[in-house]
Amino acid sequence: MLTGGAGQRAMARAFEELFAVPDAFRNIPMAGRTDTWILSNAAVAHGIVPSALPAFQNAYLAHLERELEPPNPRKSIMPGIRPLLDALASRHDTYLALLTGNYEKAARLKLEHFDLWRYFPCGAFADDAADRNSLLPKALERIRACGGPVAVQPADVIVIGDTPHDVACALAAGARPVAVATGSFSAQELRDSGAEVVFEDLSDTEAFLKLL
Repeated sequence: MLTGGAGQRAMARAFEELFAVPDAFRNIPMAGRTDTWILSNAAVAHGIVPSALPAFQNAYLAHLERELEPPNPRKSIMPGIRPLLDALASRHDTYLALLTGNYEKAARLKLEHFDLWRYFPCGAFADDAADRNSLLPKALERIRACGGPVAVQPADVIVIGDTPHDVACALAAGARPVAVATGSFSAQELRDSGAEVVFEDLSDTEAFLKLL
């Protein structure tokens, strides 16, 4: 989904509100990173002590909620997402979970705005680790804890993402990456990062289901 830059604006405004540093994330790479990693690197760049950072998340969430409200032509769900989620949710041989670099409450705000949160009973988030590559084992723990398949192994998992960091996350844990070129990386860049399967978008539900 696209939030029209709501997340980036909210993070910048929260950081400026707390630490009086405008445009603090201008030189911090965000695509495919966890919110925890992004904040930590911004803090180092601007000389903010770690003990001051716990206040950031609540300030960010307050700004994010406001930023998501106004209409924006750049806010949208990517092609095919809702039909694919409906198709996967109706199957008995698949289990949907969310693995994201967002804080859990931020992910919920964003997905609820588009009525997508209901598809994901659990997952792993930036609250769990700054390193995205350690999130898949945590997601599997949550899946088991919330009634998902107990015997699932990383090799049974497909991780879908639109950045090389998503591909690396899957490969690091022994899962299968499926990349989608709807973000800021081209299909070739995603292949070069290690994704054997790359879609331009997910508008062809049947093509994706064949992977299963």
